[in-house]
Amino acid sequence: MTGPATTPPPLYLVLGEEELLVERAVREAVDTARLADPTAEATRVRVSELTPAQFAELVSPSLFSEGRVVVLDAAQEISQENADAVLSYVSAPADGITLVVVHSGGGRSKAAKSLPSALRKAGAVVTECPKVTKPAEREAFVRNEVRRAGGRIDAPAVAALIDAVGTDLRELASAATQLVADSGGSVDEEAVRRYHRGRADVTGFQVAEKAVAGDRAAALESLRWAQQIGVAHVLLADALADAVRTIAKVSAAGRGNPNHMAGELGMPPWKIRKAQSQARGWSSSGLAEAMRVVARVNAEVKGAAANPEYALERAVLDIVEARDRR
Repeated sequence: MTGPATTPPPLYLVLGEEELLVERAVREAVDTARLADPTAEATRVRVSELTPAQFAELVSPSLFSEGRVVVLDAAQEISQENADAVLSYVSAPADGITLVVVHSGGGRSKAAKSLPSALRKAGAVVTECPKVTKPAEREAFVRNEVRRAGGRIDAPAVAALIDAVGTDLRELASAATQLVADSGGSVDEEAVRRYHRGRADVTGFQVAEKAVAGDRAAALESLRWAQQIGVAHVLLADALADAVRTIAKVSAAGRGNPNHMAGELGMPPWKIRKAQSQARGWSSSGLAEAMRVVARVNAEVKGAAANPEYALERAVLDIVEARDRR
């Protein structure tokens, strides 16, 4: 029997631009609704693709009292008509319906800018998801991730993990969770070093990310360190190829919403969004050259080159040079 203690909140506001945190907040809202009703259906739609009539249909109670979660994405793009419809609904929400409004915190129109404040006043459960950009914020994120996984981490280990894995929050979250599992809960700097030595994919990711960003010195430094710790040449070549091909694929698909492009391109939205950002520094001729470079180094590390380490270094330099081609 469902009582007041298990009734989910009728309204959530997920506010901010940090994609990983936004996705978690949405998932937690859906999970909370399904604790009360395991059969609750979740519908997710971008507000710019919605009419007031369609919204009214989404939040209308079911004849059979079935639970429902409605997630409105990109509410910073909301029109005045849709904003009026949402605010009218939240003043008297329907039983069994959970409404989750995802808003970046920005917006051009008055309706979009004022929506978060109005939802707060309506009693929304608010989850703040600001961009994690400063070193101190990233360190706090790592500590929180370790805590979420049931572990403890000291300051040197936090610094070592960020140094080893980089700034990508998904990579940091994954590494933090794995470290807690591997270390029995107490994470120190040595545990991070052991973990990173076994994570060839992360090392390859770092080399590739620096190369496609055009950071010659950092890419070469990452490559030499990876080679020192024994990362397989094939894995490094694969990482370079994946980075270049992803940028080329996303660039060819044109500008668009990563959430909508995910199915067509066969990759997660966060990866598309990242590649879109990386693609801004590349010309079509530069990408074509980089594709030739990764095809060449793939053959070289599989036996075509007498010195695969030199082949990889040359590939990194050629990719950086290709990025500068106009």
